[in-house]
Amino acid sequence: MFEEKRVPDRQIRAAQTGSTVRVYLACSPAVADVTLEKQALGHGGAVQVTPSFRLAAHDSGNGREPGHERILAVDLTREGFERLLAEHVEWVPERDLDHTALDFQAIRILGEPEDEWVTAITDVTPVVRDIAGLLATDQLHLAVKLVPYEPPYEPAAG
Repeated sequence: MFEEKRVPDRQIRAAQTGSTVRVYLACSPAVADVTLEKQALGHGGAVQVTPSFRLAAHDSGNGREPGHERILAVDLTREGFERLLAEHVEWVPERDLDHTALDFQAIRILGEPEDEWVTAITDVTPVVRDIAGLLATDQLHLAVKLVPYEPPYEPAAG
């Protein structure tokens, strides 16, 4: 019998390497500039991040929401990401590129990442805006090529 292979209802998907996991932070231009310059999140306090590029684009209104005009990619050590997952998570509908809710959920994390977990911080705002521009001109085939590959994340056995 044929079995349909489908995405689990809840799944962490993330751009990742053998040693890092990428999360996205939407923030104000002032916070983005300091964060990029220092390559640290050392603002003391909880931040909301998500490993889903599409959810980050949705949550920031493609970088148009006040206070969320910039989207930063923050690469964390795997250990740091695991520790962040233990803080506070929220499951919300994953989004398509046009921000339509999909029938499976992605994760948002509210926590306080330690600066020693951060391996790199880059500004992906231009990519988010390029995708929005391509979608506005009905060029989905080009927009999808700019979305980072986010395979399922397998938490450490513990």
